[in-house]
Amino acid sequence: MADALIVTAVLDDAAQERFDALRRAHFPPARNRLAAHVTLFHALPGEHRRGIEDDLGVVAGRMAATVPVTVTGLRFTGYGVSYVLRSPALTSARSGLARRWEPWLSAQDRAKAGDLHVTVQNKVEPEEARALHDTLRAEFVPSQVTSVGLALWRYLDGPWEELGRVPFGAPAGGPTVSGPTAGDPAVSDPTGDAGPARRTSGSGRARTRRRAQG
Repeated sequence: MADALIVTAVLDDAAQERFDALRRAHFPPARNRLAAHVTLFHALPGEHRRGIEDDLGVVAGRMAATVPVTVTGLRFTGYGVSYVLRSPALTSARSGLARRWEPWLSAQDRAKAGDLHVTVQNKVEPEEARALHDTLRAEFVPSQVTSVGLALWRYLDGPWEELGRVPFGAPAGGPTVSGPTAGDPAVSDPTGDAGPARRTSGSGRARTRRRAQG
């Protein structure tokens, strides 16, 4: 079966560098195979890559060039720590895509809904995770960052391969920019219906069962 595909929101450079530094500092080095990321979909069917890319282009083209994201707090996950994010525009965009891709969604993606976060620690003992959570929470101040696009990845049984990204505000069908680096206007109806009628074709959902690192 084709490799599962992952969709993430691309953060602005300063936010990406900040979360990458936190992840390097607190993630077990042997397990830190990824840069910090905001996952929107964890496991989409690779055989539908072309349709997924087309839909991402449509949705990204309807967004403002920069989308506001608020870092609202911290979450203790039991074996790690995540920063919690809030962005009505990103949540709306994801909801539109979820409706479009409903026949393809894994159980994990069906349950995700509007949860946005960046994991900076995972796969450690609960005591270590709790200590980091308490430390970061004591110094936490809400902050504003931005998202500037959507990225598509292929899951490689641990690492991810970036297939491309679409900047917000770009015309649908425009060029994508590939590569490992990431790059307060209001957004009005950012997704519309996320394209034509929802997807109904396909041989099934991506069935790769794994826990993504974040």
